[in-house]
Amino acid sequence: MLIAHTPDADDAFMFYAMIAGKVPTKLRIEHLIEDIETLNRMAFEGKLDVTALSVHAYAYLDDKYRILSTGASVGDGYGPIVVAKDNVDLKKARIAIPGRYTTATLLLRLAIGDFKAVEMRFDEIIDAVKSGEVDAGLLIHEGQITYEMHGLKKILDLWEFWYDRTKLPLPLGVNVINRRIPEEEQREFLRVMRESVRYALNNVEEALDWAMRYSRGMSRDLVKKFALMYVNEYTYEMPPKVVKAIERLYEMAEEEGIFKKPKLDILFP
Repeated sequence: MLIAHTPDADDAFMFYAMIAGKVPTKLRIEHLIEDIETLNRMAFEGKLDVTALSVHAYAYLDDKYRILSTGASVGDGYGPIVVAKDNVDLKKARIAIPGRYTTATLLLRLAIGDFKAVEMRFDEIIDAVKSGEVDAGLLIHEGQITYEMHGLKKILDLWEFWYDRTKLPLPLGVNVINRRIPEEEQREFLRVMRESVRYALNNVEEALDWAMRYSRGMSRDLVKKFALMYVNEYTYEMPPKVVKAIERLYEMAEEEGIFKKPKLDILFP
């Protein structure tokens, strides 16, 4: 079974126990590591067995994949932000985005309407803003907590935009499983995923040792802060309010004519 996830501290943290053989299973598991937008686009081909996926991208893939109730990345008090060197009119600005199908890009479109997007890898955006290649940048992953170290200022907080309108947690990413996989194997993988997340939460420092290989220059304290922002009880098992939040995000997108609300199919234990 091919499991695809991102080269980020939070994914490394949650998958550590699975990778390290801490969770016994008869499944033969291989891991593929790519940035989230690459995984979004690979998922359109339907070849990945399990993959991290933007909630936005799932709107176009509900016929190929089911959402796993374990593995979600949910913001609660934080989320993607837009940064710049100085104040800028986002309606006129060239804004670097980490991918067309990222949830951050969908949220930005919901917040400000159409804008001039410049697609690039998420880890190139801060440098592009600093150099003046773009006027502003949409940050995901650790950029949300490191941007001030680079002399940038927050122009728009998409968590605030979302929460003001919904009063719900912010669903950003999920893990999904291919529909062609037999139900028994789907449920076995879900069990393994749940145990891997629980192991990380119960053995934070051990899992953090593994996650540090994806620190990209961050201190251990910052990696720990970031990992625990996005690997938490929401990640272990998706509660009803997160399901409601995903539905609301899709409703908002449909209201704006961005896409038709997909069928929400979530695999619970």
